[in-house]
Amino acid sequence: MTYIVNDACIACKYTNCVEVCPVDCFYEGENMLVIHPDECIDCGVCEPECPADAIRPDTEPDMEKWVEFNRKYAELWPVIITKKDQLPEAEERDGEEGKLEKYFSEAPGEGG
Repeated sequence: MTYIVNDACIACKYTNCVEVCPVDCFYEGENMLVIHPDECIDCGVCEPECPADAIRPDTEPDMEKWVEFNRKYAELWPVIITKKDQLPEAEERDGEEGKLEKYFSEAPGEGG
């Protein structure tokens, strides 16, 4: 099992999760985070830290696409281990449907 970040993170990018991760397996894009599924140790401490409920176990239905999505971008984006402020539009976008199609950016974040 591993944990993944889904599209609920897009345009919010809360980073509470990165501070509690014992193995530093979060990677930062311009407007979301992902978890490297091969580095995640399945401890689950990150899941309750996400205000947007964007971190889910891969054992839930239809998670295969998110495992591959997370793997792809974790290999392209820099690691993030330090909490940062969420995006300015986070509260407004939290819970919005269709964020992958509307807002996702493949651009890397700053990491750190």
